Amino acid sequence: MEETNYHGKSDSIGRAEKRPGVAKPENPNIDSDPEQEIIRDLAKGPQPKRYLQKLKPFDRKLLDRPNRLKGMVVRPLIFLTFPVILYAGFSYGSNLVWFNVLNGTTSLILSEKPYAFSSSMVGLSYVSPLLGAMLGMFYTGRFGDWFVLRIARKRSGIMEPEYRLWLFSLSILLLPGGLVLWGVGAAHEVHWFGLIFAMGILGFTSSLGLQLSISYCIDSYQALSGEAIVTVILLRNTMSFAIGYGLTPWVKNLGLQNAFVVAAMAGLAQTLCFLIYVRYGRDLREATAQRYRRYADEMAAAGLVK
Repeated sequence: MEETNYHGKSDSIGRAEKRPGVAKPENPNIDSDPEQEIIRDLAKGPQPKRYLQKLKPFDRKLLDRPNRLKGMVVRPLIFLTFPVILYAGFSYGSNLVWFNVLNGTTSLILSEKPYAFSSSMVGLSYVSPLLGAMLGMFYTGRFGDWFVLRIARKRSGIMEPEYRLWLFSLSILLLPGGLVLWGVGAAHEVHWFGLIFAMGILGFTSSLGLQLSISYCIDSYQALSGEAIVTVILLRNTMSFAIGYGLTPWVKNLGLQNAFVVAAMAGLAQTLCFLIYVRYGRDLREATAQRYRRYADEMAAAGLVK
């Protein structure tokens, strides 16, 4: 099918004219050379399909093209063996999990006594994580770029993808702190503003974690970024899907206080993983350099990257 068998490499009129053995005729009006006919057909560009052609289940001309679907399916799974991509997916998924934990307990906490928020007020409370996410966007974007360039200037002008991971430092305090304020605070019936503030903190750390994870993956493997992101999203969706089934029984059986103390400690451990990649990330990237080049060349040959 057209959508799953993309073929990025095609001849153009410019390349056809430069092929060895193909010369322009002296009189362009008199030309019986088959190769010149091909050039003229290419110059016309792709012709729109007629209605009956669009109804065909497949096009015979497409069967002559090499099948790209197998590689597009297999490569994202192979990229799980790249430690940096694996960490980026794990970090992305983990930060999304903590926001899902917040999202799954918001109505449970705010709609019950002593808060007794109405449905509209529960919805309005999400303005807080929205503002937190916007602040996180500025922190990882404009400030993050300035921070990375500042470090690079101090290191002989060489920019390493691991420099960006230092921006996770804020999450060491804010992520577990936000989870404790939200869950333990609700268990002890803290003032409602404390819970809304905790939502803003978790919105900030989620935005921070998602953007830094994606940026680290792309900075490390720029030529593979398109399909590497597929691997990251695969890990993210798996983690996000799984937490939804265990969240309610977890909170109900352990209680808000114990459940969120565990969540805070797990979030702290997950955040501290960035220190491993600050120290060993470059070595891990160098260990996969040859495979990176091989897959980059493979994708370039398929026309998937330039």
